[in-house]
Amino acid sequence: MDTTPRLAREELSRAAPGGDTALTIGVFDGVHRGHCYLVAQLIERASARGLASGVITLHPHPILVLRPETPMAYLGSLEERVELLRATGVGFVAPLTFSSELAQLSAGDFMAIAVEQMRPRLLMVGPDFALGRSREGTPAHLAELGRKSGYEVEVLPPLQQNGVVVSSTAVRNALAAGDMETVAELLGRPFSLRGPVVRGAERGKTLGFPTANIGVSADLALPPFGVYVTRAIVGEDQYPSVTNIGFRPTFQANERAVEVHVLDFEGEVYGQELRIELLHRLREERRFSGPEELTQQIRRDVEEARQLFRREAASL
Repeated sequence: MDTTPRLAREELSRAAPGGDTALTIGVFDGVHRGHCYLVAQLIERASARGLASGVITLHPHPILVLRPETPMAYLGSLEERVELLRATGVGFVAPLTFSSELAQLSAGDFMAIAVEQMRPRLLMVGPDFALGRSREGTPAHLAELGRKSGYEVEVLPPLQQNGVVVSSTAVRNALAAGDMETVAELLGRPFSLRGPVVRGAERGKTLGFPTANIGVSADLALPPFGVYVTRAIVGEDQYPSVTNIGFRPTFQANERAVEVHVLDFEGEVYGQELRIELLHRLREERRFSGPEELTQQIRRDVEEARQLFRREAASL
Protein backbone atom coordinates (compact mmCIF):
# COMPACT_ATOMS: atom_id res chain seq x y z
CA MET A 1 0.00 0.00 0.00
CA ASP A 2 1.36 3.41 -0.98
CA THR A 3 1.44 5.57 2.16
CA THR A 4 3.10 8.62 0.62
CA PRO A 5 0.85 11.67 0.66
CA ARG A 6 -0.59 12.47 -2.75
CA LEU A 7 -0.70 16.18 -1.92
CA ALA A 8 3.05 16.32 -1.28
CA ARG A 9 3.77 14.71 -4.63
CA GLU A 10 1.45 17.10 -6.43
CA GLU A 11 2.87 20.22 -4.73
CA LEU A 12 6.48 19.25 -5.43
CA SER A 13 5.63 18.22 -8.98
CA ARG A 14 4.15 21.67 -9.70
CA ALA A 15 7.40 23.38 -8.69
CA ALA A 16 9.83 20.82 -10.12
CA PRO A 17 12.15 22.33 -12.77
CA GLY A 18 12.42 19.09 -14.73
CA GLY A 19 16.13 18.53 -14.16
CA ASP A 20 18.66 17.78 -11.45
CA THR A 21 18.54 20.12 -8.46
CA ALA A 22 20.30 21.41 -5.37
CA LEU A 23 17.78 21.67 -2.53
CA THR A 24 17.32 23.06 0.92
CA ILE A 25 14.29 22.28 3.09
CA GLY A 26 12.80 24.15 6.04
CA VAL A 27 10.19 26.61 7.23
CA PHE A 28 12.19 29.80 6.54
CA ASP A 29 9.81 31.92 8.61
CA GLY A 30 10.86 35.56 8.35
CA VAL A 31 13.50 34.83 5.68
CA HIS A 32 16.20 36.39 7.87
CA ARG A 33 19.89 36.91 7.10
CA GLY A 34 20.71 33.34 8.15
CA HIS A 35 18.22 31.96 5.66
CA CYS A 36 19.53 34.26 2.92
CA TYR A 37 23.11 33.15 3.65
CA LEU A 38 22.09 29.50 3.33
CA VAL A 39 20.23 30.11 0.06
CA ALA A 40 23.14 32.14 -1.34
CA GLN A 41 25.51 29.25 -0.64
CA LEU A 42 23.04 26.84 -2.23
CA ILE A 43 22.82 28.98 -5.37
CA GLU A 44 26.61 29.12 -5.58
CA ARG A 45 26.99 25.33 -5.31
CA ALA A 46 24.16 24.75 -7.78
CA SER A 47 25.68 27.10 -10.33
CA ALA A 48 29.07 25.39 -10.07
CA ARG A 49 27.47 22.00 -10.73
CA GLY A 50 24.95 23.01 -13.36
CA LEU A 51 21.99 22.29 -11.07
CA ALA A 52 18.74 24.15 -10.55
CA SER A 53 18.63 25.64 -7.03
CA GLY A 54 15.44 25.30 -5.03
CA VAL A 55 13.83 25.81 -1.63
CA ILE A 56 11.12 23.60 -0.16
CA THR A 57 9.30 25.70 2.44
CA LEU A 58 6.95 24.00 4.89
CA HIS A 59 3.61 25.54 5.83
CA PRO A 60 1.95 25.56 8.30
CA HIS A 61 4.78 25.52 10.81
CA PRO A 62 5.41 21.95 12.05
CA ILE A 63 5.02 23.10 15.67
CA LEU A 64 1.41 24.10 14.99
CA VAL A 65 0.70 20.61 13.62
CA LEU A 66 2.67 18.53 16.11
CA ARG A 67 1.96 20.65 19.21
CA PRO A 68 -1.13 22.72 18.42
CA GLU A 69 -1.38 23.83 22.05
CA THR A 70 1.92 25.69 21.69
CA PRO A 71 1.38 29.39 20.92
CA MET A 72 3.32 30.60 17.90
CA ALA A 73 2.89 33.49 15.48
CA TYR A 74 4.50 33.89 12.09
CA LEU A 75 7.06 36.56 11.25
CA GLY A 76 5.40 36.95 7.86
CA SER A 77 2.72 35.42 5.69
CA LEU A 78 3.42 32.50 3.36
CA GLU A 79 2.96 34.86 0.41
CA GLU A 80 5.62 37.23 1.77
CA ARG A 81 7.93 34.31 2.53
CA VAL A 82 7.74 33.04 -1.03
CA GLU A 83 8.31 36.57 -2.39
CA LEU A 84 11.39 37.07 -0.21
CA LEU A 85 12.82 33.67 -1.08
CA ARG A 86 12.35 34.30 -4.80
CA ALA A 87 14.05 37.67 -4.38
CA THR A 88 17.25 35.85 -3.33
CA GLY A 89 17.60 34.66 -6.92
CA VAL A 90 16.97 31.00 -6.12
CA GLY A 91 15.75 28.98 -9.10
CA PHE A 92 12.42 27.86 -7.63
CA VAL A 93 10.42 27.87 -4.40
CA ALA A 94 8.12 24.96 -3.54
CA PRO A 95 5.61 25.55 -0.70
CA LEU A 96 4.81 22.17 0.84
CA THR A 97 1.79 21.62 3.09
CA PHE A 98 2.94 20.16 6.41
CA SER A 99 0.19 17.86 7.68
CA SER A 100 -0.08 15.21 10.38
CA GLU A 101 0.13 12.67 7.57
CA LEU A 102 3.37 14.12 6.31
CA ALA A 103 4.71 14.24 9.86
CA GLN A 104 4.29 10.45 10.18
CA LEU A 105 6.50 9.71 7.18
CA SER A 106 9.93 8.29 7.86
CA ALA A 107 12.88 10.36 6.65
CA GLY A 108 13.43 7.74 3.95
CA ASP A 109 9.86 7.95 2.69
CA PHE A 110 9.92 11.74 2.68
CA MET A 111 13.16 11.88 0.74
CA ALA A 112 11.84 9.24 -1.66
CA ILE A 113 9.11 11.71 -2.65
CA ALA A 114 11.66 14.52 -2.97
CA VAL A 115 13.96 12.33 -5.10
CA GLU A 116 11.08 11.24 -7.31
CA GLN A 117 9.81 14.78 -7.95
CA MET A 118 12.88 17.00 -7.55
CA ARG A 119 15.86 14.84 -8.59
CA PRO A 120 18.23 16.33 -5.99
CA ARG A 121 21.97 15.90 -6.35
CA LEU A 122 22.74 18.13 -3.37
CA LEU A 123 20.82 18.75 -0.14
CA MET A 124 22.12 21.65 1.95
CA VAL A 125 21.00 21.90 5.59
CA GLY A 126 22.02 23.44 8.90
CA PRO A 127 23.65 21.38 11.70
CA ASP A 128 20.43 21.16 13.77
CA PHE A 129 18.27 20.14 10.82
CA ALA A 130 16.05 17.06 11.11
CA LEU A 131 13.03 15.78 9.21
CA GLY A 132 10.78 12.76 9.23
CA ARG A 133 9.00 10.87 11.99
CA SER A 134 10.56 11.53 15.42
CA ARG A 135 13.10 13.83 13.71
CA GLU A 136 15.06 10.79 12.62
CA GLY A 137 16.31 12.49 9.46
CA THR A 138 19.44 14.07 10.92
CA PRO A 139 22.16 15.24 8.51
CA ALA A 140 24.10 12.01 9.13
CA HIS A 141 21.06 9.83 8.41
CA LEU A 142 20.17 11.88 5.33
CA ALA A 143 23.73 11.49 4.05
CA GLU A 144 23.36 7.72 4.41
CA LEU A 145 20.08 7.82 2.49
CA GLY A 146 21.68 10.07 -0.11
CA ARG A 147 24.47 7.61 -0.85
CA LYS A 148 21.80 5.14 -1.95
CA SER A 149 19.67 7.67 -3.84
CA GLY A 150 22.28 9.76 -5.60
CA TYR A 151 22.43 12.98 -3.59
CA GLU A 152 25.08 14.51 -1.36
CA VAL A 153 24.33 16.25 1.95
CA GLU A 154 26.26 19.37 2.90
CA VAL A 155 25.93 20.81 6.41
CA LEU A 156 26.40 24.57 6.48
CA PRO A 157 27.40 26.21 9.78
CA PRO A 158 24.84 28.81 10.91
CA LEU A 159 25.42 32.52 10.37
CA GLN A 160 26.36 34.37 13.55
CA GLN A 161 26.07 38.03 14.43
CA ASN A 162 27.94 39.36 17.46
CA GLY A 163 28.34 35.80 18.69
CA VAL A 164 24.61 35.03 18.39
CA VAL A 165 23.19 32.62 15.82
CA VAL A 166 20.87 34.45 13.43
CA SER A 167 17.61 32.52 13.76
CA SER A 168 13.86 32.98 13.74
CA THR A 169 13.95 32.59 17.53
CA ALA A 170 16.44 35.45 17.84
CA VAL A 171 14.20 37.61 15.64
CA ARG A 172 11.15 36.77 17.76
CA ASN A 173 13.01 37.59 20.99
CA ALA A 174 14.09 40.99 19.69
CA LEU A 175 10.59 41.65 18.34
CA ALA A 176 9.02 40.75 21.69
CA ALA A 177 11.33 43.29 23.33
CA GLY A 178 10.32 46.00 20.86
CA ASP A 179 13.94 46.31 19.74
CA MET A 180 13.20 47.09 16.12
CA GLU A 181 16.80 48.04 15.34
CA THR A 182 18.06 44.55 16.31
CA VAL A 183 15.16 42.95 14.43
CA ALA A 184 16.21 44.85 11.30
CA GLU A 185 19.84 43.74 11.74
CA LEU A 186 18.80 40.10 12.03
CA LEU A 187 16.37 40.24 9.11
CA GLY A 188 18.59 42.34 6.89
CA ARG A 189 15.66 44.75 6.44
CA PRO A 190 13.08 46.47 8.65
CA PHE A 191 10.29 44.32 10.08
CA SER A 192 7.10 45.05 8.18
CA LEU A 193 3.37 44.52 8.40
CA ARG A 194 0.98 44.72 5.51
CA GLY A 195 -2.68 44.32 4.77
CA PRO A 196 -5.72 46.06 3.32
CA VAL A 197 -6.78 49.43 4.71
CA VAL A 198 -10.09 48.91 6.49
CA ARG A 199 -12.66 51.29 7.95
CA GLY A 200 -12.21 52.15 11.60
CA ALA A 201 -13.95 54.48 14.03
CA GLU A 202 -12.20 57.42 12.29
CA ARG A 203 -11.41 59.09 15.64
CA GLY A 204 -8.00 60.12 14.33
CA LYS A 205 -9.60 62.45 11.79
CA THR A 206 -11.52 64.29 14.54
CA LEU A 207 -8.25 64.69 16.48
CA GLY A 208 -6.50 66.20 13.47
CA PHE A 209 -4.41 63.09 12.81
CA PRO A 210 -6.27 60.85 10.35
CA THR A 211 -5.20 57.23 10.45
CA ALA A 212 -5.41 54.22 8.18
CA ASN A 213 -6.32 50.95 9.89
CA ILE A 214 -4.44 47.96 8.46
CA GLY A 215 -6.19 44.60 8.52
CA VAL A 216 -3.28 42.49 9.80
CA SER A 217 -3.76 38.71 9.97
CA ALA A 218 -4.29 37.39 13.49
CA ASP A 219 -1.58 34.74 13.13
CA LEU A 220 1.23 37.25 12.58
CA ALA A 221 3.72 38.21 15.29
CA LEU A 222 3.56 41.80 16.54
CA PRO A 223 5.92 43.85 18.65
CA PRO A 224 4.71 45.04 22.08
CA PHE A 225 1.74 47.36 21.99
CA GLY A 226 2.83 50.96 21.64
CA VAL A 227 3.71 53.74 19.23
CA TYR A 228 6.32 53.28 16.51
CA VAL A 229 8.13 55.37 13.95
CA THR A 230 7.32 53.69 10.67
CA ARG A 231 7.69 54.01 6.93
CA ALA A 232 4.46 53.58 4.99
CA ILE A 233 4.58 52.15 1.48
CA VAL A 234 1.59 52.91 -0.74
CA GLY A 235 2.11 51.43 -4.19
CA GLU A 236 5.55 52.63 -5.30
CA ASP A 237 5.61 55.61 -2.93
CA GLN A 238 7.09 55.80 0.58
CA TYR A 239 6.06 58.19 3.36
CA PRO A 240 7.21 58.79 6.94
CA SER A 241 4.54 57.70 9.37
CA VAL A 242 3.68 56.99 13.00
CA THR A 243 1.85 53.79 13.93
CA ASN A 244 -0.04 52.77 17.04
CA ILE A 245 -0.41 49.06 17.74
CA GLY A 246 -2.79 48.05 20.50
CA PHE A 247 -6.27 48.39 21.97
CA ARG A 248 -6.59 52.21 22.11
CA PRO A 249 -7.27 52.32 25.88
CA THR A 250 -8.21 56.01 25.90
CA PHE A 251 -11.37 55.06 23.98
CA GLN A 252 -11.83 51.71 25.79
CA ALA A 253 -11.62 49.79 22.54
CA ASN A 254 -11.53 46.01 22.88
CA GLU A 255 -10.12 45.00 19.49
CA ARG A 256 -6.44 45.01 18.54
CA ALA A 257 -5.71 47.58 15.86
CA VAL A 258 -2.79 48.74 13.74
CA GLU A 259 -3.41 52.46 13.07
CA VAL A 260 -1.07 54.38 10.78
CA HIS A 261 -0.85 58.16 10.56
CA VAL A 262 0.93 58.92 7.29
CA LEU A 263 2.74 62.25 7.46
CA ASP A 264 2.15 64.78 4.70
CA PHE A 265 -0.24 62.53 2.79
CA GLU A 266 -3.74 63.44 1.66
CA GLY A 267 -4.61 60.63 -0.76
CA GLU A 268 -7.31 57.99 -0.40
CA VAL A 269 -6.06 54.58 0.72
CA TYR A 270 -9.23 52.70 1.71
CA GLY A 271 -9.30 49.31 0.03
CA GLN A 272 -5.64 49.51 -0.98
CA GLU A 273 -2.88 47.38 0.49
CA LEU A 274 -0.62 49.30 2.83
CA ARG A 275 2.76 48.11 4.07
CA ILE A 276 4.58 49.64 6.99
CA GLU A 277 8.18 49.15 8.03
CA LEU A 278 8.62 49.45 11.81
CA LEU A 279 11.81 51.42 12.41
CA HIS A 280 11.84 52.51 16.05
CA ARG A 281 9.69 52.18 19.18
CA LEU A 282 8.71 55.55 20.60
CA ARG A 283 6.72 54.59 23.67
CA GLU A 284 4.31 52.12 25.22
CA GLU A 285 0.59 52.40 24.69
CA ARG A 286 -1.14 54.11 27.58
CA ARG A 287 -4.48 55.57 28.54
CA PHE A 288 -4.93 59.33 28.50
CA SER A 289 -7.47 61.42 30.36
CA GLY A 290 -9.24 62.33 27.17
CA PRO A 291 -8.92 63.40 23.53
CA GLU A 292 -7.09 66.67 24.35
CA GLU A 293 -4.26 65.01 26.27
CA LEU A 294 -4.03 62.29 23.60
CA THR A 295 -3.81 64.93 20.83
CA GLN A 296 -0.95 66.68 22.63
CA GLN A 297 0.95 63.39 22.91
CA ILE A 298 0.35 62.54 19.24
CA ARG A 299 1.86 65.93 18.30
CA ARG A 300 4.96 65.04 20.31
CA ASP A 301 5.11 61.59 18.71
CA VAL A 302 4.86 63.07 15.23
CA GLU A 303 7.58 65.64 15.92
CA GLU A 304 9.89 62.96 17.31
CA ALA A 305 9.28 60.86 14.20
CA ARG A 306 10.05 63.85 11.95
CA GLN A 307 13.33 64.40 13.80
CA LEU A 308 14.31 60.77 13.31
CA PHE A 309 13.62 60.96 9.57
CA ARG A 310 15.56 64.25 9.35
CA ARG A 311 18.57 62.62 11.04
CA GLU A 312 18.26 59.65 8.70
CA ALA A 313 18.18 61.91 5.63
CA ALA A 314 21.18 63.91 6.88
CA SER A 315 23.24 60.73 7.32
CA LEU A 316 22.76 59.63 3.69
